[in-house]
Amino acid sequence: MVYPDTFKGFQIEDPKHWTEFKLNELKPKPFGDYDVDVKIQACGVCASDLHTISGGWGEQHFPLCVGHEIVGTALRVGPKVTLIKPGERVGVGAQSYSCLKCKQCKNDNETYCVHQLDTYGAVWPDTGIVSQGGYSTHVRTHEHWVFPIPAGLATNKAAPMLCAGLTAYSPLVRNGAGPGKKVGIVGMGGIGHFGLLFSKALGAETWVISRSHSKEADAKKMGADGFLATADKDWNVPHKMTFDLIINTASSSENFDLAAYLSLLDVHGRWISVGLPEGSGQEVRAQDFMSNGCLIGASHLGSRKEVLAMLKLAEEKGIESWVEEIPISAEGLKTALTRLNNNDVRYRFTLTDYDKCFGSD
Repeated sequence: MVYPDTFKGFQIEDPKHWTEFKLNELKPKPFGDYDVDVKIQACGVCASDLHTISGGWGEQHFPLCVGHEIVGTALRVGPKVTLIKPGERVGVGAQSYSCLKCKQCKNDNETYCVHQLDTYGAVWPDTGIVSQGGYSTHVRTHEHWVFPIPAGLATNKAAPMLCAGLTAYSPLVRNGAGPGKKVGIVGMGGIGHFGLLFSKALGAETWVISRSHSKEADAKKMGADGFLATADKDWNVPHKMTFDLIINTASSSENFDLAAYLSLLDVHGRWISVGLPEGSGQEVRAQDFMSNGCLIGASHLGSRKEVLAMLKLAEEKGIESWVEEIPISAEGLKTALTRLNNNDVRYRFTLTDYDKCFGSD
């Protein structure tokens, strides 16, 4: 069978062999009245993809096609779709469903809906069909999670914004990043570099906090006002109680001295985690945040309203993600995920050349 009955995509069949991508036929969920079929042109490679296919985040529904930073063309729209037109360039991020009826959904918090489903690896209700991601020809998604891409954003640079960008943008705006505020970004990776770019675009004084000085030059090129390396002796001491907000994007909690980071925050300053390290995570002691009364929280993706505002800001401010393009193929995916596992990326991969791999139909 072929589209629209089936799609094609690269799947991992066993987490023990997480670099061995197989091109398989994919069965999408039944096409609904509010659904949009997107023919994919590009897809960012997210650390979530790596944690999922390698088994780092636990059991998954294999075989699985990952990828949730998708940009393509709206090919087919359901009869009740009003937000997207056929032929429009659109994006799809990490979430593809919520109930749209609960208190959270009605207050632009649909990413916190208890019924939310991910773009890949989720089981669609009443069907048993597992959602498949963007390392594929097409994706089928409810219109609420399909976003028009502004004309001023290049496809390969817009794609990583749909997960990594949003993951950084939402906690910044929800926690008051802007003029007169001092923001710290912990971790200079894919999410972290977006944290820096968007924090600066919002008008905040922005510092990067990293393990070493290896990425300091890049951070300064992106506009960082300051840079702290935690390998330096007493790195935090001159900066205690000077930050209003710190966004923690770190993907590892190994040798992570949380108390030293929290000491940077002003009274009732906020520490917001968005990185999801494997393993048991950090130990949190009340003594570590009692001296300044700082608040510890987390953030998950963002709302449709925030996606649209983020893309608009990126277009208006000329924000460009730092990306390296890799043509999609089994070998290209092996290269991308292996390099990501080795932290050999500055700062995001985007998979391209979909037509060459899958054909233009």
